[in-house]
Amino acid sequence: MKEQDNVNNTENNTEGQENTATNAENTSVSEVDQLKQQVAELNDKYLRLYSEFDNYRKRTMKEKSELIKTASEDVFKAILPVIDDLERAIKANENNNDPSSIKEGIVLISNKMKHNTQQKGLTAFESVGLAFSEDTMEAITHIPASDENQKGKVVDEVEKGYKLGDKVIRYAKVVVAN
Repeated sequence: MKEQDNVNNTENNTEGQENTATNAENTSVSEVDQLKQQVAELNDKYLRLYSEFDNYRKRTMKEKSELIKTASEDVFKAILPVIDDLERAIKANENNNDPSSIKEGIVLISNKMKHNTQQKGLTAFESVGLAFSEDTMEAITHIPASDENQKGKVVDEVEKGYKLGDKVIRYAKVVVAN
């Protein structure tokens, strides 16, 4: 009887081992399927994210190029009335011999131009009498200083310097005393 019990136990162990192996195979197959599904989901997520980023990049490049194309539109809109005034002044002064009225018209147009450009952020800066600064000025010549207080200072301005906001867009061309 003991032999039969041993045989039964052996058969049960073998069946248990086979069941365990089958369960392990089923478990590993289901884990592999789960991992494949996770990889597919992550791949899909990655492709969607990459596509979104690529679309964002293209959209910002397009917006940037449109902004560059139309950035000067506001400035030209501010200048057009001044051009119109200049054309009217030229036409009105064809038969005008009074220099004071011509001078007055030019001053008015100049003031209008300065006002319009200042509204867009353009400002002229003074340099005469100040110490020379490479950040805002360009020395076109040097002259001997008449006294010690003038050394290194700007004595004449050939062209005004301009800033757009805080950025220098044209350096002042100056004469510096040495």
